[in-house]
Amino acid sequence: MFKSKKYIDSTKLIEKSRLYDPAEAMDLVTKTSKAKFDETVEVHVRLGVDSRHADQQVRGAIVLPHGTGKSVRVLVFAKGERADQAKAAGAEFVGDTDLVEKIQKENWFDFDVVIATPDMMGTIGRLGRVLGPKGLMPNPKAGTVTMDVAKAVQEAKAGKIEYRLDKTNIIHCPIGKASFGIEKLNENFDTLLGAIIKAKPAAAKGQYIKSCVVASTMGPGIKINPSRIGG
Repeated sequence: MFKSKKYIDSTKLIEKSRLYDPAEAMDLVTKTSKAKFDETVEVHVRLGVDSRHADQQVRGAIVLPHGTGKSVRVLVFAKGERADQAKAAGAEFVGDTDLVEKIQKENWFDFDVVIATPDMMGTIGRLGRVLGPKGLMPNPKAGTVTMDVAKAVQEAKAGKIEYRLDKTNIIHCPIGKASFGIEKLNENFDTLLGAIIKAKPAAAKGQYIKSCVVASTMGPGIKINPSRIGG
């Protein structure tokens, strides 16, 4: 695998065997972000659970205090008054069966978040195969199946992110842009990790947070000391 000169220079700032405190890691992630664009900062958390068991699932959503730095395009499945509320709250796309058909027939995915009222779930259920793998299917646990569509749209725009385990028991989440600086990244990190810790399943045994790595889009991974973030 080819590694750029900037990447190699960035790795020299990091001690591979060292586990950093979160604030130190945020400082390093801003210093190792050297691309010409504003890189996204992502956190990867490996948990001591088994996602194959229903009672060990970890999933939820949280509004980051400083958002993600990304403009979010919201699609809302709703009718009547709820549709009007979604439009007023700033949703880019609002509809019902018309949008279901557009997604199915045109393979249309020009949106980042999908919200639906409970009565629409029967209609959009057939989209599960295409929205599910992309992590876009509305879900009550993530607050994206709700009658309060206006609030859901506002939260999505404000930087609400969903966290969920993948098949390898890792959660991958953005916590902002490198330009945010140490303080804002740290506050977003603390908010996300606090939510993940709070969501610890009762069935989880042993060490909950096995490892935690932060990295910018093009930068190297920086290991964070799990004992500094609970678990």
